[in-house]
Amino acid sequence: MTAHVEGDKGGMEENVGTLGPEVFSALRQVSTATVTTQLFARGLRNAYLAGLRPLNPSCTRMVGEAFTLRNIPAREDLDVLSVFRDYDHPQRRAVESVGPGQVLVMDCRGETRAASIGGILATRLLRRGAAGLVTDGAVRDSPFFAELALPAFAAGVCATTNLARHHAVDLQVPIGCAEVAVYPGDVIVADAEGVVCVPRHLAAEVARDALEQERLEEYIQGLVEDGAPLRGTYPPDEDTLRAYRRRD
Repeated sequence: MTAHVEGDKGGMEENVGTLGPEVFSALRQVSTATVTTQLFARGLRNAYLAGLRPLNPSCTRMVGEAFTLRNIPAREDLDVLSVFRDYDHPQRRAVESVGPGQVLVMDCRGETRAASIGGILATRLLRRGAAGLVTDGAVRDSPFFAELALPAFAAGVCATTNLARHHAVDLQVPIGCAEVAVYPGDVIVADAEGVVCVPRHLAAEVARDALEQERLEEYIQGLVEDGAPLRGTYPPDEDTLRAYRRRD
């Protein structure tokens, strides 16, 4: 049951570098819809973690760096209740390793017939200052999650313990979550509509351009509400853009 902290780092060279607080601030102000458009413009079509829903609808806004945990299918001779007596069990170790502002992202292979985490561990993440929790598996204690002040997104709920289906093996390695590649340090953005993974090396420019896109679209929304036709307005022609720029 030993966790592998070092694993296949293929592609992680793109994730180096420090992101300034302005990047996270900008991403907190924009929608996941806008973020996906910006990623699409850069050739990334598979960034939205489809099928994951917020467990607390009043606590959905989330931005933070990904801390990853990979699970493989459980095996009956290894995944027994006694393993939880080990404080270094990979699932527990992951929870105790997530830093302030990070998002625990779990690869559960889309398996929802057992929980991937429960209320006590989620509370520990909250107390450690984590930005949130994402799993393409299920959670247990879902009534508790519905009131927890920690953004949490999952593919479902299930009362069965994780050991029935999941064997946690790797921390901080590239994973697949809801069929999206997530590398440690990527930026996870979420709102009521769902979760998006932004490759770390694109986060600063996506944040900048997403803010500008939303400012322009707010202006266009006002024009349409006032009766403007789509032609020349959405997408904006040069006259509309000039009028928009004159506002600044």
